[in-house]
Amino acid sequence: MEQGEAVRRREAEKRKNEARRRRQKKRKRQQMFARSVMVLTGTVFVGVILYGGWRLSHRTAQAQEEIVAEETKYIADRPDFSVELLDYNEYSRPGTALEKVNGIVVHYTANPGTTAQQNRDYFEGLAQSGETHASSHFVIGISGEIIQCIPCNEIAYASNDRNSDTVSIECCIPDDTGKFTDATYGSLVHLVTWLMGRYDLTTDDVIRHYDVTGKACPKYYVENEAAWEQFKSDLVDYIETNGIAKTEEIQ
Repeated sequence: MEQGEAVRRREAEKRKNEARRRRQKKRKRQQMFARSVMVLTGTVFVGVILYGGWRLSHRTAQAQEEIVAEETKYIADRPDFSVELLDYNEYSRPGTALEKVNGIVVHYTANPGTTAQQNRDYFEGLAQSGETHASSHFVIGISGEIIQCIPCNEIAYASNDRNSDTVSIECCIPDDTGKFTDATYGSLVHLVTWLMGRYDLTTDDVIRHYDVTGKACPKYYVENEAAWEQFKSDLVDYIETNGIAKTEEIQ
């Protein structure tokens, strides 16, 4: 009898121990689950914070970009020029559409002492002479006068491979040095900066005929690189001094 009672006690104790182990395992699983939930919750929370910080940073960057865009300046005042468009002809005004203006090309006339009118009339005369293909959107004279020969939405025969996406400006010269007069220079700066604003261009988009073909045009600015860089610097200064905030697309 005593032996049987001892066996029963041992079996009961064994069952208690097994039940205790199961409860311990269950508690451990619950604790591990709770820790996992806490870690996951923390990760999500951190992610939310980081995402919120990114969104805030992104919005701040966008706001800064908008502020910069609002502070961009352009020249609103159109320079004084006369419009004397060439007649349509295959040698100087073919009437081909210029879909988008991506640059401005500066040239010189290479015929010292001639006027803007004389150069404009030379382009017109090519319709009869047929001696070459040549023209320009604008011609600036020695006294600073400007004549528009071709609309800016049509190509001119001036810049070879860049005829299709640039506006060309011919500048008259007083002598063989090819250096522009102060009046010519002043009109050129005003015209170029006005065109830059109109077509959303930068000084990087203002080039010489030389930069397209290697031709020594405009002569003075090919032979004097520092003078060309000064010209670009003067464009920036002119816009900063005379420009107004550009907040919408220019018509």
